[in-house]
Parts: sequence; structure tokens; C-alpha cells
Amino acid sequence: MRQILLALLFFAVAAPACAWNAAGHRLTAVIAWQQLSPPTQAAIAAALSRHPDYARWAERSRSGKDVDIFAEASTWPDNIRNDPRFYDEHREPPTPALPGLTDTARHKRWHYVDLDTAGKTIAGELDSQIERLSRILRSTRKKAEISNALPWLTHLVADIHQPLHVGRHGDEGGNAVEIENPFNKRLPFTSLHVYWDDLPGPPWLRGKRLQQNAARLQANHPAPKQGDVALWRRESHRLLAEAYPETSGSPQPIVTEDFRQHSRAIAERRIVAAGYRLGKLLEDIFGQRVRQNTLKSRHERPAPDR
Repeated sequence: MRQILLALLFFAVAAPACAWNAAGHRLTAVIAWQQLSPPTQAAIAAALSRHPDYARWAERSRSGKDVDIFAEASTWPDNIRNDPRFYDEHREPPTPALPGLTDTARHKRWHYVDLDTAGKTIAGELDSQIERLSRILRSTRKKAEISNALPWLTHLVADIHQPLHVGRHGDEGGNAVEIENPFNKRLPFTSLHVYWDDLPGPPWLRGKRLQQNAARLQANHPAPKQGDVALWRRESHRLLAEAYPETSGSPQPIVTEDFRQHSRAIAERRIVAAGYRLGKLLEDIFGQRVRQNTLKSRHERPAPDR
């Protein structure tokens, strides 16, 4: 039996890290959506509607509501990892272009950043891509660039708040660390990264229960200081020391009740922080776009007859 479990662990380690699971990304998106003004919500909904996968998101949302479609869009950068329409730019030739997107690369290196003990980047592009995508959304007039950048930015802001995505170089963000989790009877041996990914809840979390969980998290955790991408990265990097359970005499680190409660509290706090910060960032970006478009339409409006 243990050999089977270890085989499952091998495949989990071999698979690319996905930061929070779908529940974590949807929770972040719902919290962010609640920080947006109605005009900004409308602008974001319009931008997403031009994305080639919009119909898929609407179907998976089950409700067709803008907030639920936004939540589904936040999971898209993970979903394309196994989508044959997309390619690994470091190992595969490009796939055909898709209308509404600027490229079809999976951009696996965007999801993480590895730092040395001095805080210097060794690998990954997570922080730099958040800054780049933010600049694109602030400046571009090209609809394809907006519909491509928006789901990525929404996703990566959540990723940078997951401590193991601002990780140690060498253990693959916890993917190479086997742990024992006696609280998971289905899979008691897994990777540390998978353990953290699943802390927000089951990946099928949607609808009313998703909204309830988001409300509970907001009630339990206040809005953080907004800061910038560098602050978000530092916070996650500092939490790294608390992300690894002790061995407690076991051949591998073991999840104790104390560690379980502590890690869950960290995960909830980080998801709430990501949601508030994402909402503020998107309001700044799209709120400005809305104001600019309003002024432009006023200037272009024909003068009344005299």
C-alpha cells in the first residue's frame, strides 16, 4: 500500500506546482470583486467576454453571473497546463494562435519566484510578471492584450500570496518534500506543496458555498496594507519558515494538529490579503480606464444645435 502511495506522490511531485487550488483562486477573486465599483465590474466583465474561453467560464460558473465568471477566469492559467491548444515555450513548438489572445504559451515560470537567503531572485518570474501585466493593463488600447492579461494578473496576485510560490531554490516549492498528513485518510502521504494548495477547500467550491466562505474569511481577517509587489513577495518569503512541518520522529515531516491549525490560519489570511489587494489593484487600473473612456466620449459627443 505504501508503494502505491509513494507512486502517487511521485506523480504529484512531477506535476507542475499550481499554487492555491481552484478554490483558493476563486475565493481570492470573489473577495476582490466585492472591492470593485459597479463601473469597474462592468469593464472587467466586458474584457473577459472577449476572451476565447469566456463560454467555458460561463458554463463552469453554473450561474452565468459576472462575479462567478470572474472567479472561473482566475483559474484559467492553471487549467491551460494540460490544454493541447497551449504549449510549453521551453520544450515545445508554438501552437496555432487563438483569437483574443496575444500568445498560447503556458508560461509555467510566471507562477513562482525562488529567492536565495538574501532575498535575491534565482529563478521564476512571478513578481516581475505581475508588474508587467499591470503596466499592460494600464496602458494598452488593444482588446486582445487586455483579455489576455486580465486572467493572468488575477491569478498571479493570488499565487504570490502562497508562501511556497516564493520559495527555496532546490525543493521545487515544496513539491520535492514528502510529508505525512494523518488528517487526510485518502492520501496520507503527499507533497508539501499539494498540502498547501488544498488548504483553501475542495477544488469544486463554487456558488453559494463559495460566497459564504469568502464572507467568513473577510469577517475573520481585516483588510491588509496594500503595499506593492515587493511587499507581497517579502511577506510570503518570511512565512516560508512556518510552511514546513517538523519531523517529530517520523521519517518525513508530519502534519500535527498544531501545524494543521497554524497553516490553515496562514492560508486564510493570505487569501484574504490577496483578495483585497487584487481588488484595489484592479480598481486602480480599470477605474482609471473607465474615467478616461468617459471623458473621451464626452469630448467626442457632438455639440447641440443652437
